[in-house]
Amino acid sequence: MQTAIDIEALGFDAGAHLLVKHALLDVPVGASVHVTGRSPGWDAQLAAWCRAQGHACTLSATDSGTVAVVTRGGAAAGRWRDALATGRSAIAAPDAVAAQAQPRWGLAARGATVEAGSPEMYFRLDRKEEVWTPRAADLYAQAAAAQWDPETAIDWHAEFTLPDVVEDAVVQVFTYMIENEEAALVVPARFLGQVHPHYREVQAVLAVQVADEARHIEVFTRRVRLKGREPGLSTAGGQASLKTLLDETDFSVAGFLLSVLGEGTFVSLLQFLHAHAPDPVTRQIARLAARDEARHVAFGMLHLAERLEHEPALRVRLANAVQARNDALSATSGLNEEVFDALVLLAAGEFTPAAIARGYTRVQELMRDMADGRQARLEKLGFTSDAARDLSALHTRNFM
Repeated sequence: MQTAIDIEALGFDAGAHLLVKHALLDVPVGASVHVTGRSPGWDAQLAAWCRAQGHACTLSATDSGTVAVVTRGGAAAGRWRDALATGRSAIAAPDAVAAQAQPRWGLAARGATVEAGSPEMYFRLDRKEEVWTPRAADLYAQAAAAQWDPETAIDWHAEFTLPDVVEDAVVQVFTYMIENEEAALVVPARFLGQVHPHYREVQAVLAVQVADEARHIEVFTRRVRLKGREPGLSTAGGQASLKTLLDETDFSVAGFLLSVLGEGTFVSLLQFLHAHAPDPVTRQIARLAARDEARHVAFGMLHLAERLEHEPALRVRLANAVQARNDALSATSGLNEEVFDALVLLAAGEFTPAAIARGYTRVQELMRDMADGRQARLEKLGFTSDAARDLSALHTRNFM
């Protein structure tokens, strides 16, 4: 049965090609559609369109006017004939993830057909093994569902008054945490722009981590200024420790140092702060931030577990990175003394000798808990118990 359409007086500069394209979709490759029309020059416009699309077009004159016979070209016809499908022909299954993303895919959606002649775009992190975890999509969905609004999630109007020495301690701890969260924002932000868009789930996880850290910096800063205070002390040792994170160029190693070791340790710190917070605002902030940080640790662990499964030798590089960071910071003072004293005071609950003794003991317990947590995560990544213990002990005294 012959397929025929009449485009009437509709010109190709006004959308007639849509009618022809739709008609061709209803016939198999190699079959023809007969086209008639009345717009001035429609037949020449049709012929030009067909050449661009890779369809054959034969024009013939009849008593009633020109008839065009358009024969449908192959699936890779016309301007698409040299294109590469990023999720179909290049990969076994729709939306499957390629082992290496190609520059010619550019910013195209995974699975899209990329037109020949599109510009090549180079992303440094273009190999699946460098960035991937199969759980990335799940982690992003969880993170998106768990986002919270600082304005409504925290009761900024809660009434409380702390002794000056306690308020100063809170301010110092949050001052310290702000600069650490700045590092935790900058590191994933730097890598975010280097990940090929083909690995969009990883992009999404990094993007939401950046959003989390921005929110933490906002609420920590608001808590610092809540009672009219200015930020406290930032030390050279703390800055030097964080700079080593910013200097790491390897995605997996940076994630290991930041998320598995640093942010994992920070989860313990936030839980400690939640348990010993002297006011409801600090307690709420610590609980919400700890929940976010735990997700960041989860991504780091899942990514590294995936990569280590295929590249066991990576453990040597990870261990060397911990040692190198320890060596680089050997001349620094480690944890800000003001921060340590502030934590002791917050854990004490009051300014008496007996309470301070209890606070000091609790901070020592916190540090042991941090070390045990690091060791457990390292063992989960395949390090021996002895190696995990030694590496945990080498982690920066600045916690992050």
